[in-house]
Amino acid sequence: MSRRKAASVEVALPGLARLAPTQQRSRERFERILACATEIMAEKGSEAFRMSDVVARSGVAFGSLYQYFPDKAAIIGTLAERHNAVGRDCVRRDLAAVTTARDLHPALCRIVDSYYEMFMREPVMRDIWQATQADRALQKLDADDMAVLSGLLSDAVRRIAPDMPTAALATFSALTMTLIAAAVRHAITLPPRKARQALTQFKTMLPHDLASLA
Repeated sequence: MSRRKAASVEVALPGLARLAPTQQRSRERFERILACATEIMAEKGSEAFRMSDVVARSGVAFGSLYQYFPDKAAIIGTLAERHNAVGRDCVRRDLAAVTTARDLHPALCRIVDSYYEMFMREPVMRDIWQATQADRALQKLDADDMAVLSGLLSDAVRRIAPDMPTAALATFSALTMTLIAAAVRHAITLPPRKARQALTQFKTMLPHDLASLA
């Protein structure tokens, strides 16, 4: 392997795995590391778990662990990216049904419900999200994800309101997706019944038409 190629493998984006394994044995080790890290984070929280905990539970040597993940943030960031990808798929699915202006509000409500259900199915997502807010590199991953989500909403709205000014559309989409994320992240801190009540009330506040933005 040339020096240039080796460097491309070893350099990682901040907050992500150093390299993505291609061989089956390496992939299995990679997945075992992430699975054990998820278990530990669910038990201890994102602040308390250590790389040594992952080594102890996974049986993967420190050298192999650091081959993939230079630090704890890289493990959390890789898990965050996986959950973000699932969330983006949900948003694409929910927005695909938007063909007229009256489809927008129900679609936004479905996005709220989908995100809440995702957090409830995977409680460790709460710990992952908390960790992304405490680390600058991970904050960028969160911001990049929000930019993608805003773009998905912009594309859907553009289909039904092709004449909407670009600046207004961008602001609307960014604010709407940011508010949805904030509402869901608030809801997951509440008991289930209060969470549902809060989200039901929040959904009434989502836009029902685009007349004021056109």
